[in-house]
Amino acid sequence: MVKKLLQVLAGEPVSPPPIWLMRQAGRYLPEYRALRANAKDFVQFCLTPELAIEVTLQPVHRFDLDAAILFADILLVPHALGQKLWFAEGEGPRLEPVRDAGALTKLSYDPALLAPVMQTIKGVRAALPPHVTLIGFAGAPWTVATYMIEGQGGTDHAASRGLARDRAFFSRLMDILVESTGAYLIAQVDAGAEALQIFESWAATVPDDLRREAVFEPTARIVKAVKAKHPKIPIIGFPRGGGAWLADYARATGVDGVGIDQMTDMPAAARTLPAHVAVQGNLDPDLLLAGGEAMKEKARRLVEAMAARPFIFNLGHGVVQPTPPEHVAQLVATVRGA
Repeated sequence: MVKKLLQVLAGEPVSPPPIWLMRQAGRYLPEYRALRANAKDFVQFCLTPELAIEVTLQPVHRFDLDAAILFADILLVPHALGQKLWFAEGEGPRLEPVRDAGALTKLSYDPALLAPVMQTIKGVRAALPPHVTLIGFAGAPWTVATYMIEGQGGTDHAASRGLARDRAFFSRLMDILVESTGAYLIAQVDAGAEALQIFESWAATVPDDLRREAVFEPTARIVKAVKAKHPKIPIIGFPRGGGAWLADYARATGVDGVGIDQMTDMPAAARTLPAHVAVQGNLDPDLLLAGGEAMKEKARRLVEAMAARPFIFNLGHGVVQPTPPEHVAQLVATVRGA
């Protein structure tokens, strides 16, 4: 069976477009919350295949989406590098900060720590309906580096920007993350992932003069490494906040698709991208939260505006926790013309 999402990532427009949602498996679903109660902590939750398999499949079973995205976390790579990682309840991730050359020497990637992720991928792939694509993912080096340096999310990344100008430190950290992330994504494809997404969630915090070495070049190196092993695997890049430089990002990195956030004019951005590059996005998650006619009308306008090019319907960022599942069902029906 031809999978719609893979058709689009191969450069073919499809009507109606395939739809999946970032954070589609998560706290807005009651079945997720019930399952989460069975895990001691979030790291264990991600690394327990029977739980991660079920979470990955939950939104596909409920909404018949065109893709399942692996349930994991971008900070599993620092975990596999040996950086201490934990999740503070109600506050998010915490890591022991890496801020000097000595801390870098302690980092060593151990793929065995991520073997449960590969078991999850195999289990999900075996259980998915034949028309659904399985997407693997990882965080982009800059985004992961900000967590590693700051020790948490939700900061202004001042320490990260400062250390990015320490060329010896930053170059070595990028090398470590490029190599480990490339290996991690290759292993995901080996296990059964059919497409990949690279999340550059903090792209907007990179100064202009560091963008090439912090965002473009590391991602390009990862794409090249993955494609050297798996030439046909499609890769989506999501440089959130990329706005004016999305076309430069697409050309520099070699990705097959570009995710666009809700702060960007989707049709205008799409016109700047190479014609063969798929576009993904970009409904405002707050519209999904609100639901109703405003959400439906915006969804219809997006589908209409993007009808002539390869397009994957998604959000501009992830589903927010208070979103009623019924709104997701309404969105899927709207995109499919029901």
